[in-house]
Amino acid sequence: MSLPPEILKKIKLLEINTRKLVNSTFAGQYHSAFKGQGMTFSDFREYVPGDDVRTISWNLTARTGKTYIKKYEEERELTLILAVDVSGSMVFGSKNYLKGEVATHLAGLLGFAASKNNDNVGLLLFSNQVEHFVPPKKGRGHIQRLLRDLYYHQPNSQETRIDVVAEYLLGILKKRSTIFIMSDFLTEQPFGNALKKLSRKHEVVTVTVNDEAEAHIPNLGLIDLYDPESETITTVDTGSSSFRKAVFDDYKSLLAKREGEFKKTRVDNVQVENGDNFMDPLIQYFRKRIG
Repeated sequence: MSLPPEILKKIKLLEINTRKLVNSTFAGQYHSAFKGQGMTFSDFREYVPGDDVRTISWNLTARTGKTYIKKYEEERELTLILAVDVSGSMVFGSKNYLKGEVATHLAGLLGFAASKNNDNVGLLLFSNQVEHFVPPKKGRGHIQRLLRDLYYHQPNSQETRIDVVAEYLLGILKKRSTIFIMSDFLTEQPFGNALKKLSRKHEVVTVTVNDEAEAHIPNLGLIDLYDPESETITTVDTGSSSFRKAVFDDYKSLLAKREGEFKKTRVDNVQVENGDNFMDPLIQYFRKRIG
């Protein structure tokens, strides 16, 4: 499939912008923050004082007359799933990027870090339904394909359902995986219990993309507001202080519901503000995990 030049340019720029960060620090932090799925036997070596006696191979010790222990290595290979919200509310931004573009940049950073560690990476795009799923694979070319899908996909729905994501991944993922769910999580539908259930089988991290302009509408007089999720247009008077207060109150109410759902999940949540340094919170989160 041939892609428009502007999409190819975006993919190339994102790869260039993230490569230095991935190569310098982030790939190592990713490796340290997310351990492998267990330990596998690699070899034997002679016992030295201080070794854990539980690792002694008694069969080999009996055959050779010398004390040997079993050496183990971390089973490093991970499966990373990038679940990205493509609903209507992500097509908003008061800074240099839309919220959806912020999520795409973060997904690219995680994807290239995972690829550098030779991990499998899959992609799930969602609205109030699963829009698109790419099974996990390895390689830089695969990450570029995922970015292409992120930039090029046109959603079939504009609403948001986080619980649909959890149910789908529980059904399709047979191996324990690390799942990053990126969204603004601005939905009336409950999602806390669904994510809690998902986290029992997989490692789940939620990344919340915020934009402060959603709470504070400036005084622009009479304007038409388009709601991308309901696809409706409403003429409003932004000069009215009561209208601006109502918008602020509604947004705060939605945030309160969102926080209530997050408390049910018991999963890590990274808060990202749309702005110049939106990658910093994710980097700080990895440093915190490493300790």
